Amino acid sequence: MLFFSFFKTLVNTVVIIELKNDIRIRGTLKSVDQYLNVKLEDIEVLDLVQYPHLSSVKNIFVRGSVVRYIVLPSEKVDRELLEDATRREAANQSAKAR
Repeated sequence: MLFFSFFKTLVNTVVIIELKNDIRIRGTLKSVDQYLNVKLEDIEVLDLVQYPHLSSVKNIFVRGSVVRYIVLPSEKVDRELLEDATRREAANQSAKAR
């Protein structure tokens, strides 16, 4: 749930998503769910020469299981806060396992 909560804070931010089939899409993040499925608006396919059939698409839903990377603007990411939250969640998970 950590990454779900993190991505919820990035709604209305421009991100780049790279899919497992090598398509890279830039767009405004409009929503994300607990499976990390995302909706993007005002998209732009970065490799349009390779994927011309996507030129008319403006909004897209991307299933979380096909996402390879999500590139975020560095000014939107508080690394220290994210690292601290990750440590806390890992500690909670190990405490539950005992």
